[in-house]
Amino acid sequence: MDKRFSNLFNLTEEQAIALLDTPQDQIGEEDSRYIAASHLVNFPTEPSINALMRAVQQTDPVLDNRIVRRKSVETLGRLKAVQALPIIVACLGDGDCYTVENAVWAIGEIGTQDPVILEAVAQLLDKPGQTYRVIIHTLAKLNYQPALERIRRFVQDSDPPTASAAITTVCRFTRDDAQMGQVVAMLQHKNVLARRLSIQDLIDAQYYLAIPQIARCPVSLVFRLRGIRMLAELGIPDGAIAFAEIQPHLEQTLRDHPNDLTLVHAYDQTPTLPFLIRELYETDFGRCYLATKTILDHYPDQAPAALFATYDEEANNDYGAHFHVMKLFGWLRHAPAYDLLLEALHNKQPQFQKSRAAAAIALAELANPSAIPELRACLDSKIWDLKYAALLALETLGDTSGYEWAINDEDWLIREKAKSHLKMS
Repeated sequence: MDKRFSNLFNLTEEQAIALLDTPQDQIGEEDSRYIAASHLVNFPTEPSINALMRAVQQTDPVLDNRIVRRKSVETLGRLKAVQALPIIVACLGDGDCYTVENAVWAIGEIGTQDPVILEAVAQLLDKPGQTYRVIIHTLAKLNYQPALERIRRFVQDSDPPTASAAITTVCRFTRDDAQMGQVVAMLQHKNVLARRLSIQDLIDAQYYLAIPQIARCPVSLVFRLRGIRMLAELGIPDGAIAFAEIQPHLEQTLRDHPNDLTLVHAYDQTPTLPFLIRELYETDFGRCYLATKTILDHYPDQAPAALFATYDEEANNDYGAHFHVMKLFGWLRHAPAYDLLLEALHNKQPQFQKSRAAAAIALAELANPSAIPELRACLDSKIWDLKYAALLALETLGDTSGYEWAINDEDWLIREKAKSHLKMS
């Protein structure tokens, strides 16, 4: 289990259990049972699982308690707590639709082939007001074929992520991918959540033909890299695709230049630089990439000072904007940003992880050979995208010595990259 965020709440397992067991009306202003339920994901032990099950069975209808129950169900799912399955299944009949949604998701995470449980999930497709995407996704994951015709009813749903999940599941159950083009088209949807979720659906359908479009989808590169990597992991062992087919799209995604994306937003007229700087803080990365492209096209001379200012004011603590600022310094080839990029390259804080690979790519754009030893040091990292970005950056700076070392890396993608380079050299 990923423990990178486990100390954020500063609670021991015993403290979290005690807090979760405290009646809602006795909770102090400084305490949170929700945080306790979240934190127990870091402790896959019997006491933690029992505490979470007790929390689910606390049915006080006040909102705070309902939120804790939802989170407790989710955490049990994350812990894959099989012993909690009866309690989670009982939540399928809950009056709170969000508790139902989390229960369905948790059943999918824990896994079951019990036809009674699977049919209970499938019957929720006939119940108004549910989150049908999660239900469809879970039925697909657990391969419950008897739900096929009920799922087929949702392929034209007005909610794009629901329609996308339904099309994908019909494709999986029938092995007919005739409608998958509609899911690929959602990579260009105006809604960022629809774009992100369509990537998940393309993974689920093992639709390898979509890899080039995933690489061009204007969402955070985290989602694109995950999609391409997971499709590669599914397709390469089966012989459905080869690393050489994936490699250009993977590396295009790691470089992450806005000109390599198909942007879904547009401006009626060129905005001011202050407006564009604010857009770098948007949660829809499609807007951030449009702002980045516009800054590069229209404000290359004025941008560096504005970027340093926004970094000092806010971007140093906002991991989304931090990422875009680092990338921009590279694309602007702004040499005075060298020290800031080095700092980002070695930043171990988990929320700034994607900025590290961004900084590696940016340092290569500055063409300063002083970065070579710093980038080489990143080849010892456990983070695959940082290692891959460091190899790309080192190659740009004329140093290919890392490939000899990378041929034995623990990560298969890094090994494939090294093999492909050594084959060509």
